[in-house]
Amino acid sequence: MKLRLMPVLLTSLLSAALLFGGWYAYRQFAVQEPLQKIVSSYEGVKNSHISIDRSEVTLKLDLKPGTKLRELVQYVSTEGKSAIDGRTLKLDVEQHSNPLLDEYWDQAMFSVAEAMESHKYTLIPAKLDGLKVQYSKYSAVTATTEIDDNNVYVSLSDGKESKFIILPRIAATMGVWNNA
Repeated sequence: MKLRLMPVLLTSLLSAALLFGGWYAYRQFAVQEPLQKIVSSYEGVKNSHISIDRSEVTLKLDLKPGTKLRELVQYVSTEGKSAIDGRTLKLDVEQHSNPLLDEYWDQAMFSVAEAMESHKYTLIPAKLDGLKVQYSKYSAVTATTEIDDNNVYVSLSDGKESKFIILPRIAATMGVWNNA
C-alpha cells in the first residue's frame, strides 16, 4: 500500500485546523466572552481586557474613581465562577493618578506597610485619615479601604483622578528561610 503525500498532508492540516479552531472558539465564546460581559456590566468599569491561561485569569481594568474593588472581585468571582474554574484571579488596574495622590500614598506607605506586616489591618484606615488631619493639603483626598480573604484594597481619589492599590494579605516569602 502506497500512501500519497498530498491527501495525507491535507487531512492532517484539516484535522489540526478543526481541533485548534474548536479549542479557540470554545475558549473565546464559552469562557472569555461571558466573563467579559460580567466584568463590563459592573458599575464603575470603564474598560476591561481579560487574558486567561492555565492557572490564572488576569483582568486589566480601567476604573472610574470610587469603584469598590472588593465588591468587584467578589462579583466577578461569584458570577464568573464557571469561567474562572479554579484559576486565581489577578487584577491589573490602570492608574489615573496625579502628583497629590502619589505624594499622599508615599506619605502613608510606611505606616500601611507596618500595619500589613503586623497583620493589624484596622490601623490602615486610621493612618490614611490621620494624614488628612496632619496635612491640610490632603483634605480633598478620599481614602477608602476594603479587605477580603486575600487582599487589602486601598482607593485614593480627589474626585477627578484615582489611585487603586491592591495589597496581598499573604506576604511573598523570600529565600529559603521563613523569617516570621
